[in-house]
Amino acid sequence: MPNAPSTYPSLRGRAVFVTGGGSGIGAAIVSALAAQGARVAFVDIAAEPSQALAGSIEAAGHGAVWWRACDVRDIAALQSSIADAQAALGDFSVLVNNVASDDRHTLESVTPAYYDDRIAINERPAFFAIQAVVPGMRRLGAGSVINLGSTGWQAKGSGYPVYSIAKSSVNGLTRGLARTLGADRIRINTVSPGWVMTERQIKLWLDAEGEKELARNQCLPDKLQPNDIAAMVLFLASDDAAMCTAQEFKVDAGWV
Repeated sequence: MPNAPSTYPSLRGRAVFVTGGGSGIGAAIVSALAAQGARVAFVDIAAEPSQALAGSIEAAGHGAVWWRACDVRDIAALQSSIADAQAALGDFSVLVNNVASDDRHTLESVTPAYYDDRIAINERPAFFAIQAVVPGMRRLGAGSVINLGSTGWQAKGSGYPVYSIAKSSVNGLTRGLARTLGADRIRINTVSPGWVMTERQIKLWLDAEGEKELARNQCLPDKLQPNDIAAMVLFLASDDAAMCTAQEFKVDAGWV
């Protein structure tokens, strides 16, 4: 039987912002943070699942969640959303850069416009979200930035070369800002998931061959779930991880 979720008292009452929080891994992160008593804000391009998530969290007794439909390719809209959420909830102690899209594509099919679009979803928002929250974290005297990476490129996964480029850059973003942010006790880390069984992954990619690939590559036999990633995010967001920065934490059942 799985253990009961850990409790992190340091998260209670803290303001947290999550990008891409409306479904999949992002929704698990939003729900887990709200269950800890954090004051959570998130953006997502999909309004319907976002509204349903916010409703379910409130119905569970975890309070209201601030959210807005936002296309993170529009940096001005993203930073405006962060500013409005900050005005409502206060300076953010935690930022979770989760938003991503792993749409498949071939080397030959990529145009400059498509390349720019993939980077605009999978790379740029993290940098500019950090830029928007850091002044508030400095006012608070500390903070935690958690960037979602991927083990797909590390395992030499095929079918998404531009996604691989963007996700490989996450470790550079984390390590490149660690010293600058660390001077103000702002921690920054990467969480790199393996193949997580979100509704989208099951629907689009998990077939008989995929099952064989899981059995062949994972050290653990169980399928990764969104809550497994959220558990690592909770730890890094909390004061329990007070001396963890500039690191990559893999949650992939031993694939890489």
